[in-house]
Amino acid sequence: MENEPDHENVEQSFCAKTTDEELNKSFNLEASLSKFSYIDLDKELEFKNDLIDDKEFDIPQVDTPPTLESILNETDDEDESFVLEDPTLLNIDTIDSHSYDTSSVASSDSGDRTNLKRKKKLPDSFSLHGSVMRHSLLKGISAQIVSAADKVNAGLPTAIAVSSLIAVGTSHGLALIFDQNQALRLCLGSTSVGGQYGAISALSINNDCSRLLCGFAKGQITMWDLASGKLLRSITDAHPPGTAILHIKFTDDPTLAICNDSGGSVFELTFKRVMGVRTCESRCLFSGSKGEVCCIEPLHSKPELKDHPITQFSLLAMASLTKILVIGLKPSLKVWMTFPYGRMDPSSVPLLAWHFVAVHNYVNPMLAFCRGDVVHFLLVKRDESGAIHVTKQKHLHLYYDLINFTWINSRTIVLLDSVEKLHVIDRQTQEELETVEISEVQLVYNSSHFKSLATGGNVSQALALVGEKACYQSISSYGGQIFYLGTKSVYVMMLRSWRERVDHLLKQDCLTEALALAWSFHEGKAKAVVGLSGDATKRKAIVADRMVEILFHYADRALKKCPDQGKIQVMEQHFQMVLMCWENRLYDAMIYVYNRGMNEFISPMEKLFRVIAPPLNAGKTLTDEQVVMGNKLLVYISCCLAGRAYPLGDIPEDLVPLVKNQVFEFLIRLHSTEASSEEEIYPYVRTLLHFDTREFLNVLALTFEDFKNDKQAVEYQQRIVDILLKVMVENSDFTPSQVGCLFTFLARQLAKPDNTLFVNRTLFDQVLEFLCSPDDDSRHSERQQVLLELLQAGGIVQFEESRLIRMAEKAEFYQICEFMYEREHQYDKIIDCYLRDPLREEEVFNYIHNILSIPGHSAEEKQSVWQKAMDHIEELVSLKPCKAAELVATHFSEQIETVIKKLQNQVLLFKFLRSLLDPREGVHVNQELLQVSPCITEQYIELLCQFSPNQVIETLQVLECYRLDETIQISQKYQLHEVTAYLLEKKGDIHGAFLIMLKRLQSKLQEIIHQDENAKDVPSLKDVEETMVETIALCQRNSHNLNQQQREALWFPLLEAMMAPQKLSSSAAPHLHSEALKSLTMQVLNSMAAFIALPSILQRILQDPVYGKGKLGEIQGLILGMLDTFNYETLLETTTSLLNQDLHWSLCNLRASVTRGLNPKQDYCSICLQQYKRRQEMADEIIVFSCGHLYHSFCLQNKECTVEIEGQTRWTCYKCSSSNKVGKLSENSSEIKKGRITPSQVKMSPSCHPSKGDPTVKKAISEPVLDPQQIQAFDQLCHLYRGSSRLALLTELSQNRSGESCRPFGGSQSGPAFNSIFQKENFQLQLIPPPVTED
Repeated sequence: MENEPDHENVEQSFCAKTTDEELNKSFNLEASLSKFSYIDLDKELEFKNDLIDDKEFDIPQVDTPPTLESILNETDDEDESFVLEDPTLLNIDTIDSHSYDTSSVASSDSGDRTNLKRKKKLPDSFSLHGSVMRHSLLKGISAQIVSAADKVNAGLPTAIAVSSLIAVGTSHGLALIFDQNQALRLCLGSTSVGGQYGAISALSINNDCSRLLCGFAKGQITMWDLASGKLLRSITDAHPPGTAILHIKFTDDPTLAICNDSGGSVFELTFKRVMGVRTCESRCLFSGSKGEVCCIEPLHSKPELKDHPITQFSLLAMASLTKILVIGLKPSLKVWMTFPYGRMDPSSVPLLAWHFVAVHNYVNPMLAFCRGDVVHFLLVKRDESGAIHVTKQKHLHLYYDLINFTWINSRTIVLLDSVEKLHVIDRQTQEELETVEISEVQLVYNSSHFKSLATGGNVSQALALVGEKACYQSISSYGGQIFYLGTKSVYVMMLRSWRERVDHLLKQDCLTEALALAWSFHEGKAKAVVGLSGDATKRKAIVADRMVEILFHYADRALKKCPDQGKIQVMEQHFQMVLMCWENRLYDAMIYVYNRGMNEFISPMEKLFRVIAPPLNAGKTLTDEQVVMGNKLLVYISCCLAGRAYPLGDIPEDLVPLVKNQVFEFLIRLHSTEASSEEEIYPYVRTLLHFDTREFLNVLALTFEDFKNDKQAVEYQQRIVDILLKVMVENSDFTPSQVGCLFTFLARQLAKPDNTLFVNRTLFDQVLEFLCSPDDDSRHSERQQVLLELLQAGGIVQFEESRLIRMAEKAEFYQICEFMYEREHQYDKIIDCYLRDPLREEEVFNYIHNILSIPGHSAEEKQSVWQKAMDHIEELVSLKPCKAAELVATHFSEQIETVIKKLQNQVLLFKFLRSLLDPREGVHVNQELLQVSPCITEQYIELLCQFSPNQVIETLQVLECYRLDETIQISQKYQLHEVTAYLLEKKGDIHGAFLIMLKRLQSKLQEIIHQDENAKDVPSLKDVEETMVETIALCQRNSHNLNQQQREALWFPLLEAMMAPQKLSSSAAPHLHSEALKSLTMQVLNSMAAFIALPSILQRILQDPVYGKGKLGEIQGLILGMLDTFNYETLLETTTSLLNQDLHWSLCNLRASVTRGLNPKQDYCSICLQQYKRRQEMADEIIVFSCGHLYHSFCLQNKECTVEIEGQTRWTCYKCSSSNKVGKLSENSSEIKKGRITPSQVKMSPSCHPSKGDPTVKKAISEPVLDPQQIQAFDQLCHLYRGSSRLALLTELSQNRSGESCRPFGGSQSGPAFNSIFQKENFQLQLIPPPVTED
């Protein structure tokens, strides 16, 4: 891999989106679930997420099978017997918190270590995967490190830590802080402090990049504020004196850090701030006397994974010289796993690294630990009981010793061996993707700190031996990038994007490898893929475009080495390439090879013609593949004739004339090279005409435009035209559309001013006869359209116009006739063309309107058009009455009477007048400008009475211009009594209208009374009811404007008419409809009660001689019904008044209660006793009750102070309800049913603190229903009553009354639903006004 200096800002490397970041963003994590949705682990895994990788279970895969030749040529030292893996590795061993027996894990490391090292020869990873990593020098930082050493005596770099900032520690105790642009932001510390503390031996930056921890060679620890550069803490007593700080690490908790000293001990540092004083408390987690720890690694989770269930344990991995430990710092210190090493090289360096990975649709952390040449992977997950389980995954055997292990994403790891070579490994397949030599970095080692030279070298010999190769503080990873600290420089390495990897191979002239790599991206088999997102189809399309570019590049490069034309022996490679392209349907590539490699332009045409010609000649339908080939052939011919190369570029200028001549000669060949005896002449032209006539002629038209007016060009054009005519005119297998396209093409060419073509005019006459043949009814519209295009293209000069019109009329080509008449300005004849054409007859209205309204036409032309329209007015009205009416009203509103006279057909006249006068027809006519005489409107009404009597009243309501007397006579003429009554009412004769309606009602009642059961055409009871309802409506509409006497003149005759049939029927023999008539009579009484006083109604009934002689029993039901109605109305009026008063008072007090603020009694949670300000970092809400108690919502939930009512959460005050806590659960169920648990609450986000001067309060729920606070206010309001409310009393009475008929009188009902308020001991009925609320 070549070393590429970084010429751009390091911001690009900082902000680069890694596959790991995209992994974490794609997970939807919930704190209460241990199962995480596996959507997109990273771009390498997103298209393999449903597959179980056999490689995870040590099933080897051979990417490139060895050939026999390679096996025979292997040397003896490479001939090595296959070492069988330990069969226990095929099983997944589980190490959980209940068993610390690690013998099953350690068994994989037992045996002779020398047999486990695989001296296998790796395949050529560069040819398979290209350059995977990009290696860049951070020039700005490197230059400033050297400058600081020279100018301020900063010393050599010793440690590096990377977040959104880069921190570099030096040997003289300085910490240099660089930003994303490699600019030096801060220089922390001084050389005087460095002389006291020694070199910086370890660095750590917290998650939000606000704090920096520095560990020193003499054991001190300092904390710095990265925003201001201030020293916050200087810690000297966190661990035993005389030992160097080897590691210092922030955890996800910013108040918690871990340090590891050269004595092998591990300490937990807790940072606190009490009364403004910053302190640090230290706790020993592991003592060096039990085994020296030389590597620690806390589990860090990114923000999108902060709710993962396992993060609450704050896991820490520690590696001593003999074993691995995983402990949990929270909620209490606990050892979750121990793992002893096997026999190891004492000089090898223990390594630890965490990363979140997706396995079987779950996202969990995986710990990688290694020492020497074996890497173990442990998957850590939490079960439902809260215990942590550690599952052994496949381990990785190497043939080199490791000094650093780094995850670059969930699938790709980067290893650094003891000779400073980087190895990029795919974790699942264990395939080595790339090896990079980084000796030029001059990596900084931490040997002096492990030997604790600054404090006298008081360390064990074993730890000093390990420190010889320790480089923990020289390598830091962040955001998918790895930073390497050298003695004078800083390098960064990251994965290349897939395009970079392909381009890098192309720069190396490795075209075959680049194409193979692109194909692996296309098939989803590539490793460490970056920058390829989307679904599989989108990814394949993106890669396919790049592969086409590579192929063109490859072909261009190969063809530049092409030998001279004619040396067939040397051109065998190119013919093989052509064959390969043809077999793989790469037609563009085939044409490209022919043109660029062999200067051959005709052979590609011949190959394509051989495919598409046979099915076209046989009359078969082409397949999709053949259509694609035909389209490519047309485009290729067009490019050749235009002097352009296919598919891109231009043909060399010296070859353009030759290529054009070759193509023309090819097209006009009489027969093909392998012609059979049955082949027709000019096969190539014939095939193209059959394939796509219009496009082929367009190609020729473009070519004719480019031709120079020389003799050869003219000859070619004329030759082509003659062949086209011969092929198409003399054959009957072409459609009229195809023939028309040819002559349209010819007409355009002949119409050019510099035309040199000659076409026999007789041919145009033959085409005209062919297209206008009256004996051929097939494709009528197609033939007409073709002829119209021919005429519009200039072909009209080739015909005699009178003959053309005659033939067009005979063939019923009305569009052709229109075209000809318009040329001669005979617009009136065009109207006939529209009316005769069934496809366009409705367009005649728009045409007439355009002629009459668009300026540019003479008055004579407009008059002739209007006269023609008048001659065909009946035809126009029958075609579209609304359009005809709109046309007349727009242009000739003063001639409406003339139009009416021309319409002899009464039905057409009725349709025309309805469209003209009725605005409901949707005709856009301005009625104010339309001056219509009343006689025309009355004529329309008379026609309406004849043809649509049911719509007369509705129409009269929207019409305006008519005379009442004449219209009444018309309605009386046709005996439309409802219409007459309507008109009389409109005239003001209410009594006359009522008499007509009363007469109709009486006649229908008489018919029902005297009807025979077998009689037909007798009005039904429904007709009587409808007539009665219309009469009642008439009386109700006008009673408001009448005096009492006039009202009685209307209502009493109506009542008498309805009661008359009941007088005639005796009680012994009631009529069939007597009950229905009584119901109708009751309806009349209810209606008239609103206008006639009840005593008047009763007096009128009693004055009736029939009822005055002892027949009151017959109308007893009517009278009782009237009294019930009166009682109901009185009760309703009283109840409504009471409810309105209660509602007004209740709402006023409810509003006052709801808007009153809540004042908390204290500023701390009544459960956890912590101030709410201390809980800001938690997304917790503050709940204040009306009693003054304040809680965190999280605390209330833990105390089970929430109740779900109708899908909403109701809160209860824990402190106030604690006295009733014994019976709380049993009471809750009944309270929920009654809906009484409605405590007040106010929710606030932690950012809005409830202080005395801050009125900002966030309401819990904002919906059209009462929220809990409003419900409690309403309950308090109800308690203000000293008795039951009037609403409750009325509700109880209505329930008792409605339930009397459905339950026994003396039966006892149990349950809260049947507890009557009247049965309560404290029930008192107090007739006093509602009380006033107390403040």
